[in-house]
Amino acid sequence: MQCEICFSELNENDLSCPSCGAPVPQQIEGFDNTLEIQRILYNLIVENFSIKPVNIRSLKALLMDYLADYKAECRLLIYTINAGVLQNMFNEEDRSIAIMRARNFLLNECFLSDRAAEFVLACITYMMKWEFEPLKETENPVPLQAAPTVEEQPKIPKSVNIDSCVLRPIDALKYKLLKNIVINKEYTKIEAFAFDRYTSMKSIKLPPTLVAIEEYAFSGCKHLRSIELPPSLRIIRHGAFDQCSELESIKIPHGVLEIEENTFLGCTSLSMADIPPTVTSIGVQAFSNCENLSMVYIPDSVKFIDENAFMFCPNLTIKCYENSYAHKYCINHKISWKTVPMGMDLYNSVIF
Repeated sequence: MQCEICFSELNENDLSCPSCGAPVPQQIEGFDNTLEIQRILYNLIVENFSIKPVNIRSLKALLMDYLADYKAECRLLIYTINAGVLQNMFNEEDRSIAIMRARNFLLNECFLSDRAAEFVLACITYMMKWEFEPLKETENPVPLQAAPTVEEQPKIPKSVNIDSCVLRPIDALKYKLLKNIVINKEYTKIEAFAFDRYTSMKSIKLPPTLVAIEEYAFSGCKHLRSIELPPSLRIIRHGAFDQCSELESIKIPHGVLEIEENTFLGCTSLSMADIPPTVTSIGVQAFSNCENLSMVYIPDSVKFIDENAFMFCPNLTIKCYENSYAHKYCINHKISWKTVPMGMDLYNSVIF
């Protein structure tokens, strides 16, 4: 292993380069993109603040540009910066004390999970050119949700081209007056606004080859009650089911990584949502105004939930693991919760 600044040889446990003193980037378990994000942040500082002090407002704007491909991680970093973590670290003279206090603040005031807190600290300290040693996990983690067996895993080639067969708005026109829709063609993607405001639709069966549902694809389908998302699905873009006011329940397939902003905004009949253990973040107003939403199952994989994700959901109870990020989020935002023992299979515990 070499120093990324002076290319000197490094030992496995080095926290900084013995030749030039540059910090060594640290990988955080559960955040596969940690090293790449640390390098991006380092370049951000060099390119924009090398001869002037760091301006917090400018930094947040730059983060959205530089981390455009890492939306969940970007939101997490901006959330903690808004909470004052970066400014407090700047103001502390002793770096080790600054890191210790920041870690305590992230865990107890921002209600982050242990790994999310270490990820934030790893990124911020590398950006500030500080040496950082992540906390070691002292216990073997208890297995969470059981991953699907080989037979259950979606049969999708790793090199699949999601644009190979796209259902466009013009292709959807033939379904406009149908109540119960079955799509047999092997589409891989439903284009943005394809079924926007198809008010005759009550149910739809999607093809087993579908990988992506683009933004607002089913928005305004106010009579849509039933939709079964196929196991092949990996991407659900923002607003995909916005204002589907009669949709009653949703089970998100294993493999989806993020519930983007406004995905289920205004789904006033939605009573239950089941989130798989592959999802890591829940975006702005993802379930806002779901006034009948009574139960959401959130696994331990979720490391970020926007503060307005469940706005105006007065009947909501979140089922999650004790001391998980979701549990701490519920406490912080005064949302009713039920915790289950570690090892219980949240994902397959819902019966629709």
